[in-house]
Amino acid sequence: MTKNIVLDGNSLTLEDVVAVARKNAPVSIAPEAEEAINASRKIIDDIVKEKRVVYGVNTGFGSLCNVSISQEDTEQLQENLIRTHSSGYGDPLSEETVRAIMLIRVNSLVKGYSGIRLSTVKALLGMLNAGVHPFIPEKGSLGASGDLAPLAHMVLPLLGLGKAYYKGELLPGKTAMERAGLEVIRLSAKEGLAFINGTTVLTAIGALATYDSIQLLKLSDIAGALSLEVHQGISSPFEENLHTIRPQSGQLATARNIRRLIEGSTLIGEATPDHVQDPYTLRCIPQIHGASKDTVAYVKKKVEIEINSVTDNPIITHEGKVISGGNFHGEPMAQPFDFLGIDASEIGNVSERRVERLVNTQLSKLPSFLVKYPGLNSGFMITQYACASLASENKILAHPASVDSIPSCENQEDFVSMGTTAARTARDIVDNSKRIVATEIMAACQALDLSERTSGLGKGTKPAYETFRKAVDFIEHDKDIEIYDELNKATETLTDDSLLEAVEKEVSLDIEF
Repeated sequence: MTKNIVLDGNSLTLEDVVAVARKNAPVSIAPEAEEAINASRKIIDDIVKEKRVVYGVNTGFGSLCNVSISQEDTEQLQENLIRTHSSGYGDPLSEETVRAIMLIRVNSLVKGYSGIRLSTVKALLGMLNAGVHPFIPEKGSLGASGDLAPLAHMVLPLLGLGKAYYKGELLPGKTAMERAGLEVIRLSAKEGLAFINGTTVLTAIGALATYDSIQLLKLSDIAGALSLEVHQGISSPFEENLHTIRPQSGQLATARNIRRLIEGSTLIGEATPDHVQDPYTLRCIPQIHGASKDTVAYVKKKVEIEINSVTDNPIITHEGKVISGGNFHGEPMAQPFDFLGIDASEIGNVSERRVERLVNTQLSKLPSFLVKYPGLNSGFMITQYACASLASENKILAHPASVDSIPSCENQEDFVSMGTTAARTARDIVDNSKRIVATEIMAACQALDLSERTSGLGKGTKPAYETFRKAVDFIEHDKDIEIYDELNKATETLTDDSLLEAVEKEVSLDIEF
């Protein structure tokens, strides 16, 4: 039974986001948070009643901030905002991403700085718990003044507009709400702006990519350890005293992970006159994987700050002051998510090189392309091509989005973060690199079977091999398989966490020392 996630605006974790996004954990609001929402709303109601001029409450938006809006038009102002800002383009964001977006938005609003009604927050939370998932195109946000376009698409079904998925079917927004037994709402003063001004979309995409990158880093250590055993590598590059004299946290953690994975292995030895050193992709696993671990540890900290932050505008302080600022600006997350993409790209790069070492007979001393009868069979030949293609694509995607800016809104919003693009590309790089690492594990298991060395595996690599073989069989003849099916099965063992869970029952794997 998945635990209930109680939102107070301050204690949401990355693991909570994953539980709601992927495991449909139910969500509720803490009583003290409800009080904070109500107190903030009273301030907005007083502003409207007293006809005080406040941005986004009774003025236009962006460069139209000096245009006053009459009291009778304040509700229409908010609806108009949603109708016109829903300018997204492209494929819809995945269900898990949309669920993460809705969760993070509610958690920001419950802090009580946004002036939104409790009933309106509960309406969005009701959609999340009922499984009504707005159709949100993935493109169209600058990541400054918030994720305006995608968040407007999130709000449309609440108003009986737009489109949403319910029980796997894409429906008009109003129909989806009706089928879930939910009522549509009408926005009041400031509520449209409170919903769409914020870094929620880029943070949600990046948060899930961060979690997946943490898992990927552990899996890459498993893949590296299996490759090390195939090549009967040298153990001394992983001794702790080598790494304590260069005490980088990720490097230390990786060396310890490898030691735990290969503990008891009869396939790993000491240096000899005929085997003095291993190549960098094996010998330098702690340094290479460790650098990526340091990156993802940093990004995780940034994510957990952001998912518990207020990122809309203007801010209603608990003392009743209205501050028009820039917490919606995505730059604090754009740079970390660019860095996350670089981290995952490097893991794909080094894994692809180890795939080449496994399938190349001159480097592995095994049959060409890891097949018993090369010639008639081409075996794993093109798996390396596919990995090389993905690694090359990653290098293009890893170009930082945050270094770009195009001014918008009549130059009022004259420097933007492009943080949503940074998050989307990081997500895609992580996905590509996961396929490469899955290919490495599949090739390493094939190589171990060909060399008949599986009985000598280590404490952590043995359950990795055994779990993998439950999903993917040894390939003897090309005529028996269509290799994309086998690669898809291999990738699924990484995606569903079954392989990592089996290993971590025997040895613990860390990303920080």
